[in-house]
Amino acid sequence: MKSMIVPFATAPRHLKQSFLIVLDFVIFPILIWLCYAIRQFNLGTEVIPNLAFGTLWVSFLAVLALWICGVYRFIVRTFNEAFIAKLAMATVLTVIGLYGMAYFTHAFIPTSIPMMFGFMMFAWIWLSRGLIRALVKSYLQSDIPRKRVAIYGAGYAGQQVAATLHRSNEHFPVFFIDDDISLSSQMIGGLRVYPPSHALNLFAKQQVDEILIALPSVGRIRKNEIVKFLEPAHLKITEIPGLTKLVDGEIRISDIQEIDIIDLLGRDPVPPIPELLAKNIQNKVVMVTGAGGSIGSELCRQIIKNQPKKLVIYELTEFALYSIDKELNLHSEIEIIPILGTVLDQAKLERIIEQYQVQTVYHAAAYKHVPLVECNPLAGLKNNSIGTAFSLNAAVKKGVETFVLISTDKAVRPTNVMGASKRMAELYCQAMAVAQNQTQVSIVRFGNVLGSSGSVVPLFKQQIAKGGPITVTHPDVTRYFMTIPEASQLVIQAGALGQGGDVFLLDMGEPVRIQDLARQMIALSGLKVRETGSQNGDIEIQYSGLRPGEKLYEELLIDHEDTEITQHTRILRSFEKHYPLDELIEIFEKINTLTAIDDDINWALTQLEHYVDGYHRGKEIKVN
Repeated sequence: MKSMIVPFATAPRHLKQSFLIVLDFVIFPILIWLCYAIRQFNLGTEVIPNLAFGTLWVSFLAVLALWICGVYRFIVRTFNEAFIAKLAMATVLTVIGLYGMAYFTHAFIPTSIPMMFGFMMFAWIWLSRGLIRALVKSYLQSDIPRKRVAIYGAGYAGQQVAATLHRSNEHFPVFFIDDDISLSSQMIGGLRVYPPSHALNLFAKQQVDEILIALPSVGRIRKNEIVKFLEPAHLKITEIPGLTKLVDGEIRISDIQEIDIIDLLGRDPVPPIPELLAKNIQNKVVMVTGAGGSIGSELCRQIIKNQPKKLVIYELTEFALYSIDKELNLHSEIEIIPILGTVLDQAKLERIIEQYQVQTVYHAAAYKHVPLVECNPLAGLKNNSIGTAFSLNAAVKKGVETFVLISTDKAVRPTNVMGASKRMAELYCQAMAVAQNQTQVSIVRFGNVLGSSGSVVPLFKQQIAKGGPITVTHPDVTRYFMTIPEASQLVIQAGALGQGGDVFLLDMGEPVRIQDLARQMIALSGLKVRETGSQNGDIEIQYSGLRPGEKLYEELLIDHEDTEITQHTRILRSFEKHYPLDELIEIFEKINTLTAIDDDINWALTQLEHYVDGYHRGKEIKVN
């Protein structure tokens, strides 16, 4: 049997259509004979008297109706409402045709015969396609295991998912889970609906392999609650994307995706204030330094949405510049000007700003990997501090209207060179803001962004994919997290709120314990944590100790008292101490001349300890 079914299943489409047409043409004479036999209670009754080759005419009429209505285009794989509707239309046409045959020819066709034949024709097409489909699937998939899926959400999206999975070769829907008590124990689309409280006990009994959340419009908070509720099942949890991402409204197997931990950690974003987004961007020439980085590239995407006159993207890394330039040009008609260069070249920065008459600068260029900068202190200090000073000098000299420094929570009482170098950059910006009134200077400080090159999320994903272990520096280490799009929008809005020398703090929400983040990512993968000293579980969490310069927790404020709320609910303004520009220029000029010798590094670190509150050099700093 399998030797016949496999060639049929893999045959070209027109051969399958021809086979079904011939099959129906042969069967329809039997069906019309059966109609007469039932009516006359006589197996030997004459079929369609007074019309030569009457049964063949009936077959031709029925096949033609099926062809006209497009039933043969469905073959057997697509078995849905559209197929039923077209089959019903073909049946009605055939019944009308038989009545017409009775009226316009001498054929004896009793009034009941067309209706009986229509019923049998519909039943035959429906049952034959279902049987063929079942045979093909049973033989072709007998050796292919199908994932048994429980669907959370019995609404319209959940029903679409169930129908899609029924047609899938890899998945098999088992039952629905829904919070609506009125749906409990009901059958929807052939699947029973269970309340969440009962579902947890059914996963093992029903041999469920995966849970699919079919709630495309659910918010982050509710989704997080659902995921935490399902975690004890230790099953892989997937979802369908939001309705806005489903382009044609149809749900396909390819739409099913793993739940991104970013969606769970991120908050439901506050809608941006349009006038703040547009103030420094719309119809202006905007420049982004470090445009190829995680924050820089997202800033570019958000800027493009607000219709600048031109966008200058300034980046040191060739491939990063190529990638963001290509992406932006694909999705926008706005002129993009890619510039390959370093922020340590003030002359070039001045030339670019003057040439393109830049009005707004977002300075995102920075070294941000704490352990690397700790091992390369002069390189980090020059890029982060001197690079910021040069960028701001060029902006002020060439009359830029607005300059926004992207800073970090690690600049607050830093324990590492990276944080201290960013605080020095902040101090220079504050001093420059006081010393002149031509360029409005603002500083925006926030914590970790999810999915950036330095984030733990992609690292943990790689470690889970390899079977572990996941490495966490300390059991109690915590970090603030925010999604890159939300952070970028808030940066733009904060810059628009600036009055000169402002330090803006983004509301990062509650800090997240990294150990908990790792455990949740393991649970989302359908795996169990292997506790220390135990052989049970899949992925072990190992604690490697804090890396050079790392803190257990981060802060956003130096002085918690000197803050005020701004126009935006998630942006605070902080008032912090600063130094005279002349004093800082002298220090910055000396830093720029330093070389990688012990005395120079010691001098630079001494300056950091003097100017940056809370900083003390670490033991791990090396000469480089």
